[in-house]
Amino acid sequence: MNTPIRRLSIFTMALFAILMLNLTWIQGFRADALIEDPLNTRQYSEHLSRPRGPIEVAGESIAFSEDVSEEGGSPLYQREYTGGGMYTPITGVLSVYSTTGIERAQNSLLDGTDDRLAVRNFRDIITGRDPEGARVQLTLNPAVQEAGYTAFRDGGLQGAAVALDPNTGAVLGAVSYPTFDANDVASVTDRNTAVANFQALENDPDQPLLNRAFEARYPPGSTFKVVTAAAAIEYLDATPETTQEAPDSLTFPTGPPLPNATSGGTCNGGAPDTLAHSIQISCNTSMANWAIDVGGQNLSDQAAAFGFNPPEGEELQVPLDVIASNAPVETEESILGRAGIGQANVEATPLQMAMVAAGVANQGEVMRPYVVDSVLDSDMSVVTETQPESFSQAVEPSTAEDLRDMMVLVTGPNGSGTNAAIPNVEVAGKTGTAETGGDQGTHNWFIGFAPADDPEIAVAVVVEHGGASGNQLAAPIARAMMEAVVLE
Repeated sequence: MNTPIRRLSIFTMALFAILMLNLTWIQGFRADALIEDPLNTRQYSEHLSRPRGPIEVAGESIAFSEDVSEEGGSPLYQREYTGGGMYTPITGVLSVYSTTGIERAQNSLLDGTDDRLAVRNFRDIITGRDPEGARVQLTLNPAVQEAGYTAFRDGGLQGAAVALDPNTGAVLGAVSYPTFDANDVASVTDRNTAVANFQALENDPDQPLLNRAFEARYPPGSTFKVVTAAAAIEYLDATPETTQEAPDSLTFPTGPPLPNATSGGTCNGGAPDTLAHSIQISCNTSMANWAIDVGGQNLSDQAAAFGFNPPEGEELQVPLDVIASNAPVETEESILGRAGIGQANVEATPLQMAMVAAGVANQGEVMRPYVVDSVLDSDMSVVTETQPESFSQAVEPSTAEDLRDMMVLVTGPNGSGTNAAIPNVEVAGKTGTAETGGDQGTHNWFIGFAPADDPEIAVAVVVEHGGASGNQLAAPIARAMMEAVVLE
């Protein structure tokens, strides 16, 4: 009789031990993950019971909390967003269905629970002051953001644009279109409608929830020729006047031939072309030959110096997540040649191509991009302030100078990017038209910076499946964003 009782006791004790281990695992090791889980509606409800700090651009709140509680009722705060969908890709949204963007990346500061606010929170408890989250100040320039957003919206275009301060890495603009009005999914008084609106956005084939500026990759087309030209100068000691074979059509030992996309299908009448002229008119065959001469490893390494191919776990955060851009090592000539003109397996985010332009503008030094300028406590004291940080020295200053001079030719009278020209301001740029395969139209790109001799803004614009050229569709958007800074 004692044996069954003993076994039952041991089994019961084992169950209690398992229960205690599970409770320890949940409360000790999984607590943070469960708290931050977007499906944790209890956390969302707690957010609504206290004022959340604002998100600000140029001193104006673009996301803030409003007390919508009934008289005598419990506190209830509604998150409000300004600007329609203009800022939504950056601010994100706080909703019962999901928390995204800065709302998520800076959540503990905005809701006031961050350890860096502990002294303030303790003081509020002592004084009886109502708690309040910190205010997050962004680097965005409202004129730059509006210029890019308006151009996409009014043109009925899809795509993205990123503008950087090349001297600091501060993100001056980050446009993704189509977008959505965050207020449509943030209601606390009509949650069913908010959830239904969010689900409709999730099912929209145009993907308005996707932040194309940071989270979408595209073949960069001829904008990548800037990277190829940099590699030619860095690894082969080429100069802007060094020539390369530029046939009207380039054949390979294997794979299909590569044609030119320039008018008449020729770059220099079929004769060898200078590196500068090849960039100016965007010659395919000569730049493919440069890529082959540079070699797959060197071309990939040069791209990595600008930010491509980050090691796993070291992808950029601004602090929003940024998907990695890829320029793998190619060994087969047909693929390597096409990689040299931004096709084949090369894929880049708009942020990445803005970093390429900014690196050239900043004497070859790429600054680490960031979108949060500072965080202030409710008493306006500084909690954190972002300090500009070097990401890499992508090329030598002399190489950057050569690249700049060649890119200036692109926006000149005989260049491929005339629509980016700004009267009385020298603009450096590079167009791109990327094949996408199938029946869909080409992606249309432009990267550049201005003023060329003292850069204040670097930009990258991609228009999805525009089916035209970078000069026709992307360059005017880039020009508008640059003008917002250089003509202010």
